Amino acid sequence: MRIEKNTVVSLNYRMLNREGQIVEEAETPISYLHGGYDGIFPAVEEALHEKEVGHSLSILMEPEDAFGGYDAELMRIEPKSAFPEGVTVGMQFEGGEEESDDMMIYTVTDVTEDIVVVDGNHPYAGMALQFECTVVDIRSATTEEMMHGHVHGPDGHHH
Repeated sequence: MRIEKNTVVSLNYRMLNREGQIVEEAETPISYLHGGYDGIFPAVEEALHEKEVGHSLSILMEPEDAFGGYDAELMRIEPKSAFPEGVTVGMQFEGGEEESDDMMIYTVTDVTEDIVVVDGNHPYAGMALQFECTVVDIRSATTEEMMHGHVHGPDGHHH
């Protein structure tokens, strides 16, 4: 079977930074719905189109093709009193502008006696990444998966 629109593709993958260090690696295969459903990076999806099980790919993605550029405006300095007691670096909080319905995940990057620094950028924002993968399975998507635009687990629909 070839990878085409409305197939579910399962991959083993890893991402490396420019220095060749692994920044992320799947312990188990990931699956995505192929065909423009935004389940994987568009450059990877395009490169995998019409490939078969066993195909390996290595593609360099510039920041704009991966997690975007780093946006300094997404870094915020907030009073420590606005956070729960015991706030530590690495904790994540949901937040956004009061006049907007868009919520973001902010990661705490620094904590002092009076302030907390949070960053709304993805941890890999601004990084060029080498995406390496091997196709381990391809199957036809179910009607429900195509209607919902994403892969469902073995027991059906999960969000």
